[in-house]
Amino acid sequence: MVELAVLSGKGGTGKTSLVGSLAALADNKVLVDCDVDAADLNLILGANIGRPHEYSGGKRAFIDAGRCVACGICLDYCRFGAIRSRIEAQSIFGEVFLIDEYSCEGCGVCRHFCPEEAIDFRDVVSGTWFISETKYGTLVHANLGIAEGTSGKLVSLLRRTARSTAEVEGRDLIILDGPPGLGCPVIACMTGADYVLIVTEPSQSAFHDLDRILTLASHFAIPCGICINKSDINANFSSRIEAYATEKNVPVLGRFPYDACVTKAQLAGVPFVEYTDGAMADQARLLWNNLMDEIRGVSKKKTESHLSDLTAGKFKDGRPL
Repeated sequence: MVELAVLSGKGGTGKTSLVGSLAALADNKVLVDCDVDAADLNLILGANIGRPHEYSGGKRAFIDAGRCVACGICLDYCRFGAIRSRIEAQSIFGEVFLIDEYSCEGCGVCRHFCPEEAIDFRDVVSGTWFISETKYGTLVHANLGIAEGTSGKLVSLLRRTARSTAEVEGRDLIILDGPPGLGCPVIACMTGADYVLIVTEPSQSAFHDLDRILTLASHFAIPCGICINKSDINANFSSRIEAYATEKNVPVLGRFPYDACVTKAQLAGVPFVEYTDGAMADQARLLWNNLMDEIRGVSKKKTESHLSDLTAGKFKDGRPL
């Protein structure tokens, strides 16, 4: 089983639009939308949304008013401003203490120092995740709640679910539509992937983030390829990206011109490769063929490495590999 992660660093490069078309071209795959803060791959693929599953990413503090003596120690120790006091005439202490659920980071300091043990820590629902069906295959995706953290943990959950789904369905490819940026969810999406396709565009900010993503992929020793989207809006900068790719020994697998058909396909709710038979569709097929060559090379190396380990009699955790 091979995992292909499609990343961009910078948002707005056209990564999700491209993944939608790859989903239409690929066979025998499971799709994952790892952008849990703003998942929208399901819109392009016309997903039939599956049953929601609750996701709990951590715990949050709750004050038991029956045990609280309004000493204020928790207020003094909280460094996130999550504990507030309020005048309450009906309280025997004259005030009550409350916890702002959006400010609480779940650090546990207030619970540790409370002399009355009046603060409980409870699991909280941080979002929902789904296994949905599309005409292009199974899609695993999620919606993280407003102001919720632990997006990396949710991405890891989606990837584990995708792997188990792929095993049950007999799929040999997982396509990950990664989040923008370079933070925790991106690392959770990239770590353990077999190949990374970086979608960029000819702009200074996109080029900067391309360099950062390549540096991160190099740290994890993951092979990469580059796709230049909207390559004709600044031909000189596109040439600069090509030269950079040559310097880094990273192949440029695709080059897409700017085309309004992508926006029209989004409005129609279909991948652009199915919306048009023009240059964009031709480029998408060329990119996919190039990706398949790269992925076949990765699969061959994985197989050879595994056979080499078996031949050498290597062991892991006391068991044969």
